[in-house]
Amino acid sequence: MIDKLEAIKERFEEVSQQIIQPEVVSDSTRYSKISKEYKDLGRIVEQYALYQKLQKDIAGTKELIATEKDEDLREMAKEELDDLLPKLEELEQNIKELLIPKDPNDSRNIILEIRGGTGGDEAAIFAGDLFRMYQRFIEKMGWRSSVMDYTEGTNGGYKEIICKVEGEDVYGKMKFESGVHRVQRVPATESQGRIHTSAASVAVLPEAEEVDVQINMNDVRIDTFQSSGAGGQSVNTTYSAVRLTHIPSGLVVSCQDERSQLKNKDRALSVLRSRLYEIELKKHNDAISSQRKSMVGSGDRSDKIRTYNYPQSRITDHRIGYTVYNLPAVMEGDIADLIEKLRIAENAERMQEGEAV
Repeated sequence: MIDKLEAIKERFEEVSQQIIQPEVVSDSTRYSKISKEYKDLGRIVEQYALYQKLQKDIAGTKELIATEKDEDLREMAKEELDDLLPKLEELEQNIKELLIPKDPNDSRNIILEIRGGTGGDEAAIFAGDLFRMYQRFIEKMGWRSSVMDYTEGTNGGYKEIICKVEGEDVYGKMKFESGVHRVQRVPATESQGRIHTSAASVAVLPEAEEVDVQINMNDVRIDTFQSSGAGGQSVNTTYSAVRLTHIPSGLVVSCQDERSQLKNKDRALSVLRSRLYEIELKKHNDAISSQRKSMVGSGDRSDKIRTYNYPQSRITDHRIGYTVYNLPAVMEGDIADLIEKLRIAENAERMQEGEAV
């Protein structure tokens, strides 16, 4: 581990020099890339400096215990050592986690898709509740979101809603949300007071760049139609909405949120590119999971991942067997604790399998 940390420290010093070079500062793409590397390496270097200081303090305390004649001072030194050793162990664990190779997609923005599943109108209402939950979480994180397309449910909520989320490490935080979310509650339309079980699916797609996925526009059929959503005086009178059909894969993407047909086409292409990228990513993950079965999972949208039980105010994440009884707070966007527990579980798996250095 020390050899790895020394190499990282050396690289950090190199990057520290590069980031102030005029040719780097003037190139926004290169500067952004180097700035991110500087920040990522800086976290590790900072922890390594603390680790070295703790090791030095522990060595000095041990020497004092071995050489000091005064019994009171030796006892004080022993108490200090008892305090320092657990800190060193905790810091070493933190550093091992930081050394786990990051998912290269973690820093990407995402396309978030939520669809009502089993349960009819209640499923659409629940999909709306999930979207509101994520909106609150996005606000708490200081990210930005913009709706790209949606189809409203008959009695509220959404049959489907797609939005883009931009910010720092969005995919790294949100990737654990992909899958089937199940709700158990008494629907507003239920006259007998019976608890129903409904579901909605969530897909978190890392936003793909043009360099990641090359789309041959000859393989794409483009249809325009009148937008059906609220959007001002002209929204329903012009053919600004766009539907793209990718013929080789059969994928269909619509976008109607913008008034401009060109903007809707660009946004629809972004979704299509991300869906095609996800297909390739899933193939890659499936190849890995044939050798490694993850408890947390790779975010397959068909996996039942979480249950929201309203009568008991209970939320259970089935992947890690984690249950909390704070459903109202979670539905207001307090999902950071759930996400952190999943991140810890994934890191523990990877460390156990020797992926960490």
